Amino acid sequence: MRIAIADDDPEIIEFLGQIVEGLGHVYSGYADGTSLTNALLRDTFDLVILDWNMPGKTGMQILEWADGAIEDRPPVIMMTSRTSKQDVSDALNAGADDYITKPEDKNVIAARITALLRRNNGASAMEPTAEYGDYLLDRIEQTVRHGEKEVALTAKEFELADLMFRNRDRTLSRRYIMETVWRTNAHLATRTLDMHVSRIRSKLALKPENGFRIFTVFGYGYRLETLGNGG
Repeated sequence: MRIAIADDDPEIIEFLGQIVEGLGHVYSGYADGTSLTNALLRDTFDLVILDWNMPGKTGMQILEWADGAIEDRPPVIMMTSRTSKQDVSDALNAGADDYITKPEDKNVIAARITALLRRNNGASAMEPTAEYGDYLLDRIEQTVRHGEKEVALTAKEFELADLMFRNRDRTLSRRYIMETVWRTNAHLATRTLDMHVSRIRSKLALKPENGFRIFTVFGYGYRLETLGNGG
């Protein structure tokens, strides 16, 4: 998973980043609210850990902005030193999914991150097999069946197909796909990613009559859309 951490204290970003990496995820740190909002417009994240008091935009301003500005807003943990019940209520009512008061034990923070990611992404992401319409994905064997036919995919093609099915109807940035499937922060050649998308589109016959299509969001990434009998 990709997690954004916004805090004006670099030591807090490093502390939270170590927790995130210890859970097997990747993170990007932002020292002010404006940097975070710019990142949310151009990239995809599975979770945001948000400080309240930051330069540029405050955490509350970001919550209010995100509801109208981001189509698929990621879940948000507000992590702040503000402790009043009114502050907690205000943040949750503004759209925060959880609220952590600083300082907090790292094991508690890790558990809250894991719980929110699990709740947001659904238990099916961890199951060995998953069914989407007429498509059956076996994550152990890394195979896909479309109806009665087994479709031969390479390891990367399967990972890309699995990622897109798990995130169907959600727009994924190129960087998100790159870091999730290729597990690298290096720039992936556009041709490489486009080629893999084209291959799974063709091999899996992802077209309207089969319930799904891959939609290109120019300048950003891709979205697997559910159509008709897609599940």
